[in-house]
Amino acid sequence: MGAIGILFMLPFLWMISASLKPELEVFTYPIQWIPKTWHAAQNYRQVWAGDYPFALYYWNSIKVTVLTTAISVTVSSMAAYGFSKVRFKGREALFLLVLVTFMVPSQAILVPQFLLYRWLGLFNNHAGLILLNCFSVIGTFLLRQFFLSIHNDYIESARIDGAGHFRIFTGIAVPLVRPALATYAILRFIWTWNDYQNPLIFLRSEELFTLQLGIRKFADMNGEFYSLIMAAAVSAIIPLLVIFVIGQKNVIEGISMGGVKG
Repeated sequence: MGAIGILFMLPFLWMISASLKPELEVFTYPIQWIPKTWHAAQNYRQVWAGDYPFALYYWNSIKVTVLTTAISVTVSSMAAYGFSKVRFKGREALFLLVLVTFMVPSQAILVPQFLLYRWLGLFNNHAGLILLNCFSVIGTFLLRQFFLSIHNDYIESARIDGAGHFRIFTGIAVPLVRPALATYAILRFIWTWNDYQNPLIFLRSEELFTLQLGIRKFADMNGEFYSLIMAAAVSAIIPLLVIFVIGQKNVIEGISMGGVKG
């Protein structure tokens, strides 16, 4: 496993190494993992303070990703609680209908989404982009499985004490599945941060571009300079690394919860 892990890390290490080199040394053979000539300051200055507003793209991605993640986790967890702990007629049929929508490819509904968002006035703004990913079928399904693992005695005891569903949800259910919520939040953050298709379709103004569109534009103009492209790529994955390092303990706990019954 250690050897496989190192193998997977090699492209990432090469990307970092290339971002620190002058262009002429990027493709030298054999690979020089530690640059002979350090060119990091020039490369990263060209990315962050060059002709393209990289900081603006970065801020747009942070805003869209954080808001999308927060709203999606809230909506999906509430839906998951309702489908697992709230008894109502047609619950299983409605949940099956929700799962069926997951089988429809996102590309198949792009045109109806585009027409609907343009009609609602949500085209070419961040609010529409955030709304696109506020509800997740896979998030609801994942969290529902964890809510089902909560014994109903906790729920019944709280109801006897006069607690309503909102109080039970916030005070009992959510704390018990916190690792699962953290796991889904990290996954949602990564998916939204790396999303290229939706910003490409629903954004037109350059000042609204997310980082993925910004890097694509930067690469189109600097395609022959791999050191600059690697510097932009390294900058783009830093938030993902930070989020994963902070939340990896909860991810492991969430996986453990999913594999233990009773």
